[in-house]
This record gives sequence, C-alpha cells and structure tokens, in this order.
Amino acid sequence: MILDRFICIRRFVIPVIAGLALGGCVTTGTQYVDTQDDRGDAVMALDYRDFQQAAGEMVEGMLSSGAVIDPDGGRRVLMVGRITNDTMQRIDTDQLLRPIRSDLRRSGRVVLTSAVGLQGPEDESSMAVRELRNSAEFDQRTVAGEGQMIAPDSSLSGSIRQRMITMDDGRDQVEYYFELALTDINTGLVLWEDQRIIVKRGAGDTVSW
Repeated sequence: MILDRFICIRRFVIPVIAGLALGGCVTTGTQYVDTQDDRGDAVMALDYRDFQQAAGEMVEGMLSSGAVIDPDGGRRVLMVGRITNDTMQRIDTDQLLRPIRSDLRRSGRVVLTSAVGLQGPEDESSMAVRELRNSAEFDQRTVAGEGQMIAPDSSLSGSIRQRMITMDDGRDQVEYYFELALTDINTGLVLWEDQRIIVKRGAGDTVSW
C-alpha cells in the first residue's frame, strides 16, 4: 500500500517539476524592434543594420558622383547583374540590392528593368504576355506589340566578401567588404564603383556565420 502510494506521488511530482523547469527556460516578453533606432547588441555575423548602412552609404556616393546622370538628358535604364556572396554566411544578396534599387528609383534618375537578367528575367510577365499574340482568345489590340520593350543601358554588379583575422589578444576580427560597380553596357566602361568596409571584433569563440 505504501509502495503504491509512493509510485502515485512520483508519477505526479516528476512531471510537475519537469514542467516548472522547462517553463523557467522559456523567454517571455517578446518585443518589437524599432529598426530605425535599434541599439541592440552587435553580432559578429551580418545583420540588417549592416545592410542598411552599406546600402545607404553606397547610394549616396553613387548619386553624388553623377554617374547615374544620362548624358542625353533622360534616365538610365538599369539591370541588376551578379552580386557574389563570398562569405561564410548564407546571404540573400537581395537584402543589399533592394534598398539600393528603391533609393535609386526614388532619386528620379534611374528606372530599372525586370525583363532582363543574367539568370533570365526577374519578372517573366513581360515575355509571357507576348505569347498571347495571334491567340483568338484575346483582343490583339490589348496585347503588347513588338518593339516596345526598353533595353538596359547600364548594369549594377558587385560582391560581399569576408576576411577573418585572429588578433594578438585572442579575439577575432571579421571584416566585411561590400563592393558595387555601375557599368555602361554599351561601352563596357565602369561609370562608378565603391567599397564599404564593416569591421567587427569579438571573442575568439564567437561564431560569425
């Protein structure tokens, strides 16, 4: 009888204790982060703040250089070339390009094409609708005609590179190099290029990927 009672108590108490222990490990109080004024702890890996900083500085440099000014008085038609990720992190390079593209469009000096890309069109819709030509199901007056698409006259390409150094005191220094170049497609000449470096230092056992 005593043994049975002990077993019952054990079956009840152990799950309760385990639940309390697990509950104590759960982080509560989730908060929104103000991305415009985020003063949270720095990390060795690249985060959104690094992309914001690099993109903002590069756009400012590109616009102030006058490289995007069309000599004919119009607006440059820009296509996005290859952005190479040469770091130990899995990076969506579009994180760097999106704010740059958005800022360039807002400047009023550049328009971007999504119909041309190194890996095919970014948006296949422009070509897809042209397959409706000669289809009896569609009013041909509403189908995009030949000779209407605008070819790009410049391209944006670049890379994100990483270099790691072990300092004398045992800490790690990680250097990230953001590089972009604007090229005139007709001549192949580089109209503008820039590099931004972000350096982080931390404990030797800190992971940066």
